Amino acid sequence: MSDFYQLNALSLSGKNVSMSNFAGKGVLVVNTASKCGFTPQYIELEALYKKYKDRNFVILGFPCNQFGNQEPGGVEEIAETCLIKYGVSFPMFAKVDVNGANAHPVFKFLTAALPGSFGSRVKWNFTKFLLGRDGKPVRRFAPITKPSKIDPFLRPVLGT
Repeated sequence: MSDFYQLNALSLSGKNVSMSNFAGKGVLVVNTASKCGFTPQYIELEALYKKYKDRNFVILGFPCNQFGNQEPGGVEEIAETCLIKYGVSFPMFAKVDVNGANAHPVFKFLTAALPGSFGSRVKWNFTKFLLGRDGKPVRRFAPITKPSKIDPFLRPVLGT
């Protein structure tokens, strides 16, 4: 079993969710923010999710306020931005840290497995991590990478 599947996180509604719930699926983990220049990526993320969700694919959104104070709000404000304004239907989680001593275990795992140009640190909001159906990290994508550009990398992961 992948180490990823042994991790847990709180959903945006406060429920404990085991990453083992996503076993057998291609997973794209994204750190998000409501007041970031990249926030409109929610539109393409949702399109990608709708395109592949029936082929065992899921996106997991983790709001983070570590970059420019761009996710200052609480659960209601986060929900209003991602769920109402952008129509996000993929799972969203409670606000987390992605860097430093208090980094969430999901991001500690991902950044250790897929270091970027900043080493094991996440550079900015909307950094994306693709995991295979076996829970193993496959590729890291920079914040500027539009979700639509990830599509070709999904096909081998999903076997399509």
